[in-house]
Amino acid sequence: MKGKWVSGLAMLTALSVVGAMIKIPAIVGSVALDAFPALLASVLFGAGAGAIVGAFGHLISALIGGFPLGPLHFLIAGEMALLVWGFGVMYKNTKFLACVVFIIGNSLVAPLPFIYLMNVGFYLGIIPSLLIGSVINTVIAMVAIPRLNSLVSHRLHNQDVKQ
Repeated sequence: MKGKWVSGLAMLTALSVVGAMIKIPAIVGSVALDAFPALLASVLFGAGAGAIVGAFGHLISALIGGFPLGPLHFLIAGEMALLVWGFGVMYKNTKFLACVVFIIGNSLVAPLPFIYLMNVGFYLGIIPSLLIGSVINTVIAMVAIPRLNSLVSHRLHNQDVKQ
């Protein structure tokens, strides 16, 4: 069971790398389609697994973009892990609220520290790109989750029966 879990996380992290190469035009070049695999992981493998994929996905996206914000990307990776974890926990009860909280958290709340670290202009300038990226990542995840959920739960269930 652990091997399938680790393999699934590795596959979703690799998918996050692919998504990290699809950039959304922004002031900072690290807004990308790297979050949807983390959202998938949080529902398919658990909120903690999604948090791991979310943090690594962001760091890889920032690496591909040249770490434009330097070590601040570790703060963003932590925020991403927290947001994806929250999405996974909330998705069980209400899918719509999980989506709304993730989108608002990722596009409006997560960049708040940059008001103090950079300035208000940077915060206001990055919001449109983050909003578009958050919506696209969430929509892709919401389309893929129902299709993959039955596949993953069926395979995991069959593995448990065989053991």
